[in-house]
Amino acid sequence: MTGKKGVLTDTLDTLSFWVSWSWTYLLMLWFLLIMFLIWFLRAPLRLHENLDQLGFFMNSLTPKFYVALTGTSSVISGVILIFEWWYFQKYGNSLIEQLALTYVAPFIGGIDLPEKPAQSECKVWRNPMNLIRGCEYFKFMQVTGSSPLTHYDKNLSSQDQQMFFCADVSGAGDKSDEMMAEAWRTTDTEKRVSLALSAVQTNSSCASAYIMLGEEMASTVPEADKYFRLALKVADNNIRKFVSIQTHDSKANSLHRRDINICVYARRRVAMCLRKMGKLKECIKITRELIKEFPIMSVLHIHENLIEALLAQKAYSDVQQLLTRYDDLNLPKSAVICYTAALLKIRPVCEKFFSDVTQRKGLTALQYTAVEALQRAVEFNPHVPQYLLEEKAVVLPPEHLLKRGDSEAIAYSFYHSSHWKEVPGSVKFLQCFWKDTFKLIPFPLEKGVMFHPYTIGTEETDRKLLPSFHEVSVYPRKELPFFLVFTAGLCLFTLTLALLTHFYPVFMGELARIALEYFATPFSVIAEHLQALLPQQIWNLLTRT
Repeated sequence: MTGKKGVLTDTLDTLSFWVSWSWTYLLMLWFLLIMFLIWFLRAPLRLHENLDQLGFFMNSLTPKFYVALTGTSSVISGVILIFEWWYFQKYGNSLIEQLALTYVAPFIGGIDLPEKPAQSECKVWRNPMNLIRGCEYFKFMQVTGSSPLTHYDKNLSSQDQQMFFCADVSGAGDKSDEMMAEAWRTTDTEKRVSLALSAVQTNSSCASAYIMLGEEMASTVPEADKYFRLALKVADNNIRKFVSIQTHDSKANSLHRRDINICVYARRRVAMCLRKMGKLKECIKITRELIKEFPIMSVLHIHENLIEALLAQKAYSDVQQLLTRYDDLNLPKSAVICYTAALLKIRPVCEKFFSDVTQRKGLTALQYTAVEALQRAVEFNPHVPQYLLEEKAVVLPPEHLLKRGDSEAIAYSFYHSSHWKEVPGSVKFLQCFWKDTFKLIPFPLEKGVMFHPYTIGTEETDRKLLPSFHEVSVYPRKELPFFLVFTAGLCLFTLTLALLTHFYPVFMGELARIALEYFATPFSVIAEHLQALLPQQIWNLLTRT
């Protein structure tokens, strides 16, 4: 029984092989069958008479026909081009190619396409320079009527705040902690403020409630600074109480971790408020102390706040020392690190930089070093130069950003464009060289020179982070599909023919006849060779009507 099954299986495999092999030559058999039917039905179809009439008809055509023909062709190709462009803008590929793959490919055995890599989730980072909602983001919304923050961005902030400000003491915390846990979970501003006010009335030592009021309710920077200082004062008192106690349970340890987070966050916010009020020395002092006391918090990129404040103070030597510490191969890079390093390299050479002199004499050693630093920065984030050169409008930066994306470029340019303008000639140097360095970015993007290749899906993540009224800068730009270029060329070609035929009808009519004769020449030559090769009896049989 097993032997019979094996023979049957082998027979079926052989049969399926021969069937699949026959399908390979089906197109050739179909073509030969059509040719045979045309020859067999040549007498009823009166092919010779119809061909003679066709030749007579083509010779009697007027230039108006050619105008109508080319005009109609240009209109049809223009319509196809419009649909191709719309489909490409919406879906990123060709409409004709998609239709061919969907409806035509199954009839010819399908096409093996390479599998596209799955789009991994891009890592989103907290913006270290994010604005204050109440006195900055909400004021923009009141003036313009458009929200600068997306729902996706607000949800990410809510998750961060829950992790940062909520202690894991379920059922053991006081009522104010429960209120604030509910407040951090929601994204509705009014509900947040209401719960924070209730928590303060319940417990005047609720530090997280003061953080919430400083972020959401304060209408000015000094008012926000007042709330952050209250939160800092409460958190410092709680930390001192924890240190004075010898033994601690799990609840106390959880509350202590939350108090440390509040202390770091509030001190950083106080420093940012001082920076906004122009008190640079106090801002720099607090930020330096924060980095020194909590080095483990480097993941929050507090050093970027310090770099921006030092640049505002024009303390370039201190900035260089910071870059020496943080611009390390093992540490994650950012646009602030890369472009600040480029700015410091450009600064010694840009004031006496003249493009015409450079074209004649070439780059000096210092200029070449500056161009290399700029190339490194452009490769890390190619979106930044357009914002620094004011070729694109800058919007309010989101609360989260995607490294090497448009959101990071906006966050960097929002604060650092003024620092570039403070260095005479730096913007001119950037304008002269950034496009040339941009051309040096490796293609295809699976390769990289100084950094890893670009992550797939950056455009989609940036669109989630940035408001709808902002046109997202995309890199790398998608290549135009073949059929879109082909239909554009076809539309332009037929439109040109229509215009030439309309203005020069006699010349274009003569040109069309010459072209038809030229294209018919190979077929007449083949017919003559066949007539010379085949016996006269067979040729008469084939051509008999």
